[in-house]
Amino acid sequence: MSAPVASPAPAFRAATADDVPALVELVTAAYRGDASRRGWTTEADLLDGNRIVPEVLYADLARSRSRIVLAERDGLPLACAHVAEVDGAGYFGMFAVRPELQRGGLGRAVLAEAERIVREEWRLPAMRMTVIDLREELIAWYQRRGYRRTGIKKPFPATDPRFGIPRRDDLRFEVLEKPL
Repeated sequence: MSAPVASPAPAFRAATADDVPALVELVTAAYRGDASRRGWTTEADLLDGNRIVPEVLYADLARSRSRIVLAERDGLPLACAHVAEVDGAGYFGMFAVRPELQRGGLGRAVLAEAERIVREEWRLPAMRMTVIDLREELIAWYQRRGYRRTGIKKPFPATDPRFGIPRRDDLRFEVLEKPL
């Protein structure tokens, strides 16, 4: 019996406007609907509707010091994240891994690449993110990677359907931060 062959490491690149349809599909698959339930990052019990819309992606691609990192293998998008400079620090968001590939280390690799960009290319001192504070398992995953809860809470954009329609009225973000 032969040992299983490991998949080659994904290639990272900056997404372009041509990638927007694939990015919408990838992010939606990771967070919304029944397909997202195959992974552990689903928000299907918290939110309905969009997770991201093309207009937001195009704006993120056009901003200075803003990059959508795309992990792909053989031209297939596997994971992505948005990284940007906000208030003198890196901001990490729109993190998505195909549900069937979650728990295999790909997310750690994408997060590490985003941190590398912020630390080495942009020379910023820290990375911040906002996470729905009810997502304890996700917050714990980030804490194992060096992020700390700041205690800073921000309102969820409950009236902006570009980011989803809340299924409950107690959603809010907590800011996590990691020195780089």
